[in-house]
Amino acid sequence: MCAMIWLHNMGVKVLLDMTYTPFVSVVIPCFNEEEFIAQCLDSIIANDYDKGNLEILVVDGLSTDHTRVILQDYQRKHSFIKVIDNPAHHKPHALNLGIQSARGAVIIRMDAHAIYRPDYISKCIQYLEAYGADNVGGVRLTSPRNSTRIGRAIAQAISHPFAAGNATYRTGAREIKWVDTVFGGCYRREVFDKIGLFNEALIRGQDREFNVRLTKAGGRILFVPDIVCEYFVRSNLKSYIPWTYVGGLTPFYISRITRKPIFSWRNLIPLCFVLVLAGILLLSLFYSPFLWIFGGIVGIYLVASVIASFSVVRDERDGCFLILMPFIFAITHITYGIGSLMGFFKPIRRQSEWSKV
Repeated sequence: MCAMIWLHNMGVKVLLDMTYTPFVSVVIPCFNEEEFIAQCLDSIIANDYDKGNLEILVVDGLSTDHTRVILQDYQRKHSFIKVIDNPAHHKPHALNLGIQSARGAVIIRMDAHAIYRPDYISKCIQYLEAYGADNVGGVRLTSPRNSTRIGRAIAQAISHPFAAGNATYRTGAREIKWVDTVFGGCYRREVFDKIGLFNEALIRGQDREFNVRLTKAGGRILFVPDIVCEYFVRSNLKSYIPWTYVGGLTPFYISRITRKPIFSWRNLIPLCFVLVLAGILLLSLFYSPFLWIFGGIVGIYLVASVIASFSVVRDERDGCFLILMPFIFAITHITYGIGSLMGFFKPIRRQSEWSKV
């Protein structure tokens, strides 16, 4: 007898078929991931999905560390793991090579910097079928790569609504809902037949552009809070600041490359914040009372960031985060806003230049 579960969400009843097990291809872009690839693969192998209906395609950009040795060991032990070379090195090329090599009716994009709960694959498949979605994803819990106070503060900021806005896959939610994008993604194969592959001109932001293309073609993207992975984020300011800058630049820069908007209102807020502060500070050079307005805005922002920090203090059980979080929030917003501004002006030249931003 078929094992089925009735779910009640978004005002409707949905029948979840626990026996629907199509052949699934997991595609993992990879380059110099010796620190993370083993635990990533271990978590996927530990998934409860039928291994007879699963293949794991690790698309490696010719790694120069010990990643290849690790992958060869996993290939020897597990016949459903395959390594594909990616001479172009970049992520969209890796994704496309994986999709083109995939045998599955369903293709799940996974990240080498993450570990996945044991029911991750099965829940992706069940909700994809039950809701008739074209792409399904869930919550990306953030954990620091190094458990220092700075590392933990960065991880908290990335998933906090004060910094992440309405990016549901970062902040989480209690209910299933339709969204504009998800982390990774579980796609029906026919999606790629219908709208094409990932844009290889976009070394970054290719997933965002693809999901915009998908929704414009009538596709639907489902967020499910029960689908959970843990993602290991940058844990020092030296790597976090450039990453945040590129995060701000990407939506606006690739909107210019593709000649279609792929940003949302949450991307505009840090940009507006930086522009307003810069504009008022500039005006103060000609009329000093504007300094009071500048100070007032900064004061309001500081109060808001301190209030937002209380939840982090509670989670971390460490009062130091009441001082540390406003500092990290400010770095996040200002760096992201500056990156967004540069996204409007950075010259569009060669792909190789884009890969360095």
